[in-house]
Amino acid sequence: MGIFATLKGEATGPGGRLTRLDGLRGLAACGVALLYHPQSLFAPDVNAALPGLLRWFQHWGWTLVDLFFLISGYIFAHVYLIERSPGQGYVLRRGTLESFAVARAARLYPLHLVMLLVCGVVFLDDPGNTPLALMAHLFMLQGFVGWVGHSFDGPSWSISVECACYVLFALGAVGGRRTLQRVTVLAILGALLHFAVQGRAGGPWVGDGLPRGLLGFFLGQVLWHARARLRHAPSMLLLCLMAIGISLDMGRMSSLLPLSLLAWPALLLLALRLKIMGSAPMRWLGDRSYAIYLVHWPILMLGEQRFGHIPGDGTTWIVVTLLYSALVLLAADVSFRYIEGPARHAIRAVWQRRADQRAQRRVAGPSGASADMGGA
Repeated sequence: MGIFATLKGEATGPGGRLTRLDGLRGLAACGVALLYHPQSLFAPDVNAALPGLLRWFQHWGWTLVDLFFLISGYIFAHVYLIERSPGQGYVLRRGTLESFAVARAARLYPLHLVMLLVCGVVFLDDPGNTPLALMAHLFMLQGFVGWVGHSFDGPSWSISVECACYVLFALGAVGGRRTLQRVTVLAILGALLHFAVQGRAGGPWVGDGLPRGLLGFFLGQVLWHARARLRHAPSMLLLCLMAIGISLDMGRMSSLLPLSLLAWPALLLLALRLKIMGSAPMRWLGDRSYAIYLVHWPILMLGEQRFGHIPGDGTTWIVVTLLYSALVLLAADVSFRYIEGPARHAIRAVWQRRADQRAQRRVAGPSGASADMGGA
């Protein structure tokens, strides 16, 4: 059957987890953190001498954030939507809305807060790290306050955009199948309208953050709902769509559209067919993808301050990139093991205890009242 296996069902790990998409998310995080952003470490002639694939990452690696959004939309539909009844569509149980919010906060906020404080201390003299910027970051609004988006831990702008997508998804799903469909259609059409009217070649551009998030996240929802039909799409067709999306020249229009509409959806579907994407190394990267994305920025900024634009040749690029990558992966592993994971488990455990206590009070209340009346 070749390198791509046609899926007869979702390739899931323990608890129904889509481990192959975890692997893809890990690779995307590495693409942004280890290949796109670090070009600022090197002198222009070093970057210009790199081979074509690496040059592509330096020009377009920022669009891997849009792949993040797509993966998130697909995974969220897989995890949180339930089929109300056969043929009646999928909805989010109202009872899961609170647990949904707690799970998202426990997943994102602890490491975001730690990195915000780290960047605030390390880059105390940065003129962009103002009290207003700090407040925006504390309330996860940094992606919506213009220049604030690249203050403190710069890449975290996308987290606030993703949180907005979470809210729309949850409210739409709680409202039922039709409400979720309307939210999905409006989100995608609104994003496409933005890029048709405001889109420009190149990028990334300030003001595109929310439309990028809406397009990717809700397109991921669409892919999940259509997964039974897409399962039979020939792998060669998906490869062709990915190649077209990567190479298509949009002229003066947004170059993001063919990547978001063709290349990244095709890549996601292909990743679901690749067993290697669910292998132990890929799962390791996937588990640490969030940490890789957040911790690399202060390391990179400190490197720039210390070394400036490093001159040299291809060998210089390889050596520096390997050392930098090793440092980022080590810091991400430490963050995952001692900050992100423990904090997530602690927050969810506290919430679960309180939920159990509320449930016990609801059960005990009426019986307690009956006992009192009987004693009278």
